[in-house]
Amino acid sequence: MSNIYKELKRRILLLDGAMGTMLQAYKFTEADFRGERFKEYPTPLQGNNDLLSITQPEAIKTIHGKYFEAGADIIETNTFSGTTIAMADYQMEDLVYELNYQSAKIAKEVATEFTAKEPHKPTVCSRFNWANK
Repeated sequence: MSNIYKELKRRILLLDGAMGTMLQAYKFTEADFRGERFKEYPTPLQGNNDLLSITQPEAIKTIHGKYFEAGADIIETNTFSGTTIAMADYQMEDLVYELNYQSAKIAKEVATEFTAKEPHKPTVCSRFNWANK
């Protein structure tokens, strides 16, 4: 994290943009949100973008990568609604830890990949304050 502080003294760091907006471009269906694991889940799941970290992780990785490619220094995890209160809408309160964990794992993986490509430019995943470099 110390390299990030050095960078902050040198320049303004750029944060990623709206994950939800990027996800809309995929036009995911109810079946896409459910994936195989939640195929028989008793409530509708379409719109639960946090769930996509489990059912569509490649899409989440791709979006994080696009933000780094566009010049972002910091990406946020895909956990806009990663709370028991928000997940109650989908009867998924028990999945909050897993959703947050998987979202952080994906963001960390992508940040690590981009730091390896450009070691002179450290990257950060927010929410869990995991930093590369």
